[in-house]
Amino acid sequence: MQSGAKIFSGTASLYLAEKICQQFGNAAGKITIQYFSDGEIQPVFNESIRGDMVFLIQSTCAPAENMLELLLMIDAAKRASAYKVVAVLPYYGYARQDRKDKPRVAIGSKLMANMLVAAGADRVITMDLHAPQIQGYFDIPVDHLDSSAIFIPYIEQLKLENLTFAAPDVGSANRIREIASFFNAEMVICDKHRKRANEIASMVVIGDVTDRDVVLIDDICDTGGTLAKSAGLLKEKGARSVRALCTHPVLSGNAYANIENSVLEELVVCDTIPLKKESSKIKVLSVAELFAIAIRNAYENKSITSLFIHSQMRNK
Repeated sequence: MQSGAKIFSGTASLYLAEKICQQFGNAAGKITIQYFSDGEIQPVFNESIRGDMVFLIQSTCAPAENMLELLLMIDAAKRASAYKVVAVLPYYGYARQDRKDKPRVAIGSKLMANMLVAAGADRVITMDLHAPQIQGYFDIPVDHLDSSAIFIPYIEQLKLENLTFAAPDVGSANRIREIASFFNAEMVICDKHRKRANEIASMVVIGDVTDRDVVLIDDICDTGGTLAKSAGLLKEKGARSVRALCTHPVLSGNAYANIENSVLEELVVCDTIPLKKESSKIKVLSVAELFAIAIRNAYENKSITSLFIHSQMRNK
């Protein structure tokens, strides 16, 4: 029988788990992540979790050991007789590998889902999957949070006069259209063509941005190349200002240089992944309160509908 809610964190998300626990009102649970001399990982819960609903917070960003650590934490919790184990992944790694877009490749996001379920997770709470249909890869409930709940208030306080939203690619159009509808604003699409991963061959802007204050929105900023190229093209097409809002700051390779040297006014990201270093152009908004509410509602068997943009549009 369920008794209490306990929140634990893996090593990749300690900084965020602390803030979530503060918002939730519980101290973080005691767990030790031990390492053998060859690098093997062994998580140990330092308190009883028998009969508890256990929430394990871990973004599965690089390196891959972060996913393995989470899987071992789930297994340890199940073997310690937890009532339910909820995997909380602010950033779900391998989500970009969501289909076979060429012959003889893995569908990594499906494999990650299989492993989480096999390890014993009873539920997943995550944010801004690269493709929403990844939820269907799981045979357990998935609470898929939306960063719009964080980005919308930020955009509102900017008070931009000629607001236009831009999708960095065709695949993002539906999501951007929802936000544009919330603001009764126009939207454009930056249609890109790649020859290989992380390398853009060509890009065109579909729509008019003359004298507009443009906000680019995306789920991931990896190398920053797409954002930098999109921002430059939008300025060439007459945009008055360009800024970008991206949920997950992967920021690999030359990302920091690409952002710093771009025409972007700013890059606003969430703290689903810790920044590797500070940047004058990068601002961080916290997802801690949003995840704390989702965790509490999951524990209390309450709806999380109020956390989504369509609920905000109804109440606008």
